[in-house]
Amino acid sequence: MPASTEKLVVDGGGGGLELALDWPAAAPQGTVYIGHPHPLYGGTFDNKVVATIARTFAGLGWVAVRPNFRGVGASAGEHDEGEGETEDFLRLINSLPTLPAVRSRLPDELPIALAGFSFGSFVAAKAAQTLAASNRPPAYVILVGAAAGKWPMPNVTRDALVIHGELDETIPLADVLDWARPQDLPIVVIPGADHFFHRRLALLKRLISAHILGLPAIDAAPQTD
Repeated sequence: MPASTEKLVVDGGGGGLELALDWPAAAPQGTVYIGHPHPLYGGTFDNKVVATIARTFAGLGWVAVRPNFRGVGASAGEHDEGEGETEDFLRLINSLPTLPAVRSRLPDELPIALAGFSFGSFVAAKAAQTLAASNRPPAYVILVGAAAGKWPMPNVTRDALVIHGELDETIPLADVLDWARPQDLPIVVIPGADHFFHRRLALLKRLISAHILGLPAIDAAPQTD
């Protein structure tokens, strides 16, 4: 769980960009940037899957950064089909450590991770691709409910953690497997899980924790929804 959560508005490519920052209890070990579901279908930084990812990272000592995409909450602008949202993600990665409100609390040269749920996974994957092309690959890429078949998901490295629900009614598992197959990319499938991982959030936490800690999932500390 985060020790504290604060909200602020920073400059984004489309105007002001609202953020939720989840701070760990001790000195930060890294910073994770998390993308939320589609803004036109109710997606915000308060989505329960996004919040679960944030709490998991904060519990492991990372600062979790959850931007509201353009046109959501206090963020200015309009939905831009992933292009402007990716630009905002990248701008935030570059600018966050220099912001007066946070720079005194962030050590230099922290590793970063990119994560996203549903549409947010598309944004995170695009941002990861751009960073890798500029020799700044993220330490971790975590895609939950990856948006394959809905948006043109770029390839990701094979050490990315991709988690999908067996019974996802929004993004069928078959579409994700079709995207992953040419990449030889493993997919972690949660049996019985729907798109929003109802009653599976504790398992989602455990899988993410195990990945970051380098442990088998069965050895990660169990957590409740």
